[in-house]
Amino acid sequence: MTPKILTIAPKKLIGYSVEMSLIDNKTFSIFSQLMPRLKEIKNPKSADIFCVQVYQPDYFTNFTPETLFTKWAAVEVKDFDNIPEGFEKLELTGEKYAVFLYKGTSEMFPKTAQYIYGEWLPNSGFQLDNRPHFEIMGDNYLGHENPESEEEIWVPIK
Repeated sequence: MTPKILTIAPKKLIGYSVEMSLIDNKTFSIFSQLMPRLKEIKNPKSADIFCVQVYQPDYFTNFTPETLFTKWAAVEVKDFDNIPEGFEKLELTGEKYAVFLYKGTSEMFPKTAQYIYGEWLPNSGFQLDNRPHFEIMGDNYLGHENPESEEEIWVPIK
């Protein structure tokens, strides 16, 4: 699994966020809030759905399954004009990311994460940067239980 190394422009996202841990996983709840309201968003840049993780600077050095982080379910928009009521704003800075194409179910993902953070990153010549991590679920995303489902995993690097 070899990533593409890309530098992105800043992105404007709107959606919902929640503080959670891996033990107290609330991913389903924020996506359940977002998905029924997608038609209210009048200025999306695409139909892609973003799943964003915002970690504290010491998250990976002091990690336990109970360590808290903020997770977002969001959509990229052209601007922050006319945001539907109740949506939150998140801006991603443009910088360098390693982009991995993942195919499989959410149950299979921990093995991929172990490879990215435990094998690829230490041997890549890059360091993990303290910026949001995210996944993009585009046209080939078929749901978290479908083994043919594809998504992009974006890891911030420097």
